[in-house]
Amino acid sequence: MKAAKPIILLLSFLFMSVLTAQELQLTKKDSVAESFWMVTLGTNFVDDSGDEFRELFDFEEGWNTVPYPSRISVGRYFKNGLGLEAIGSYNRYNEGKVVDDIIATEDVDYFGLDFRVSYDLNKILGDTGFFDPYVGIGAGYTDANNQGRGTYNAIVGFRTWFSDHWGLDFNSTGKWTMNTENSTNHVQHAVGVAYRFNVEKGLSRKGEEKLAYLKEVEAQQQRVKDSIDAKQEADERARRLAEQLEQEKEAARLAAEEKARKAAEDAERSKIMNEIEKLGSVYFKLNSSYLTKNDKMLLDKLVEILENTPTLIVQIGAHTDSRGTNEYNQWLSERRAKRTVDYVISKGIPEERIKSGAFGESKLVNECDDATPCSEEKHSHNRRSEITIVAF
Repeated sequence: MKAAKPIILLLSFLFMSVLTAQELQLTKKDSVAESFWMVTLGTNFVDDSGDEFRELFDFEEGWNTVPYPSRISVGRYFKNGLGLEAIGSYNRYNEGKVVDDIIATEDVDYFGLDFRVSYDLNKILGDTGFFDPYVGIGAGYTDANNQGRGTYNAIVGFRTWFSDHWGLDFNSTGKWTMNTENSTNHVQHAVGVAYRFNVEKGLSRKGEEKLAYLKEVEAQQQRVKDSIDAKQEADERARRLAEQLEQEKEAARLAAEEKARKAAEDAERSKIMNEIEKLGSVYFKLNSSYLTKNDKMLLDKLVEILENTPTLIVQIGAHTDSRGTNEYNQWLSERRAKRTVDYVISKGIPEERIKSGAFGESKLVNECDDATPCSEEKHSHNRRSEITIVAF
């Protein structure tokens, strides 16, 4: 139980980390448009009243506009926050409005063509959601109040986005004339619908923080997993070692048992062999295959040994002396073998445990062959039925 505690704690931590990571999964809100092309179409308001920087919102007397789209722009914006934009605008100074501190007596057209460089303040402020403020500087040419002039421009504005592509653009541009003798400074305000395309998205600052945290959680989860795997591997090694030791112990026990069993079998086999050897052989009279009383007593002892040793199988091999023909002696040895085997079987020993063999005069135990004269006693040693162990 104590060994399981670290695993349980690690698994609990892993589970909580997974839940936290799931709660902090990156979403669409964590991404921002980093680079894109943008087109805007809208309207513009020009304040060339002469006090535009003092009375910025003098709508009634100072602001001029037309009742239709009057401004278009095309821009390219980059991942570093910079943007390049070309802007074309049309307006009209309306009769009765204040233009350069004078009441206009007629309508006068206004044309503007400007180029500017802007910078996305979100790069400094961080993610501000749908609010996208920017500042910029630029230059352009304006024909206003029948006076053409180059201008130095300063811009402040913001965009608000409703989707990845559509939004609104609001900005104000201060235009300072390059020709101070014949023209005046003025302010141009604009609002328009913005459409951006070829958008390349990246993570916001909050998204990057989330991603960093998720990577740390993932790394921690991997460390936890590695710890669990290492613990499991160590446990597995210990289990295999214990299993190996147990197998070796069991193998040693079985080997000892086998050795003891073999030793016992060897001892028993040696004992049986000694008993069989002590029995000796059944000896027959000349030209006889009949068993004597002593022969039967010997075979009765063999039956007792066979009964006490159920796995013992023996062979009765019958022989003759060299006198007589080979054919006769082979026939006589077969008779002797059969009578010996039949006697043992008659005592209840299964016949498959008694093998027989008849060898005639082929296996003499001495020199008494057809060419060698021998005494009757020597010839009698060859008239025998030998008992040998076949299997134990």
